[in-house]
Amino acid sequence: MLRIFVDADACPVKQEVYRVAGRYHLEVTLVANSWMRVPREPWIALKIVGKGSDAADDWIAEHVEVDDVVVTADILLANRCLQGGARVVSPAGKLFTKDSIGSAVATRDLLAELRSAGELTGGPPPLQKRDRSRFLQQFDEVIQSIRRRHQME
Repeated sequence: MLRIFVDADACPVKQEVYRVAGRYHLEVTLVANSWMRVPREPWIALKIVGKGSDAADDWIAEHVEVDDVVVTADILLANRCLQGGARVVSPAGKLFTKDSIGSAVATRDLLAELRSAGELTGGPPPLQKRDRSRFLQQFDEVIQSIRRRHQME
């Protein structure tokens, strides 16, 4: 069964996830280190995990199954979820795949090294309106492709 997991602590597209998931009647689990307000819908759950820096990532990676959809900007979590057979979309609408994740991990490692050396400061740019639009399109396409494949089986 197709489920949606959201790495929720810093996710800027939760409202978009709710909108698309509601349209398809899909379960959404937001995974976070602390409480946050979520809509009171029976298909939306909030899972609060420990305070460790990887606690949410570990919980998602342990519970994700084939054809679940994960929303995260965390490249290492994306890699773990892909290995579990899930589909992964970033809040900016980038689809992580088994073919693209290797270069994404390498780029992440390079940027981390540059930041630690003081060569690079700051984080990613803020999410733009076009990023939200790209996310909605990619998220919807991923869900539709999984649903089509299950209808053919």
